[in-house]
Amino acid sequence: MTKSIVDFQDEYGRITGWPSDRRRAHQLAILDYLTGLFEPGVSYDQGQVEQILADHSTLEDPSFLLTELVDSDYLASGDGVYWRADGRPGARG
Repeated sequence: MTKSIVDFQDEYGRITGWPSDRRRAHQLAILDYLTGLFEPGVSYDQGQVEQILADHSTLEDPSFLLTELVDSDYLASGDGVYWRADGRPGARG
């Protein structure tokens, strides 16, 4: 069952809060939503990633979301770039 993230968004769809660890399913739903902001197969530098996250959240420290995305295997990184973990740049299917 997909958890709703509405309680953690404002009227513009920006993330306004982070659920407690007891609500891990809600955390994962937010991370899934944020992952959708990144194109599969596209590389982003850290500044680009942080700007996208800042544009889609009202959190004081949107880099927290980057850490969560990487630690939870939604985004991968290497050589100073980030990409969706389900679509490594340059990979052919």
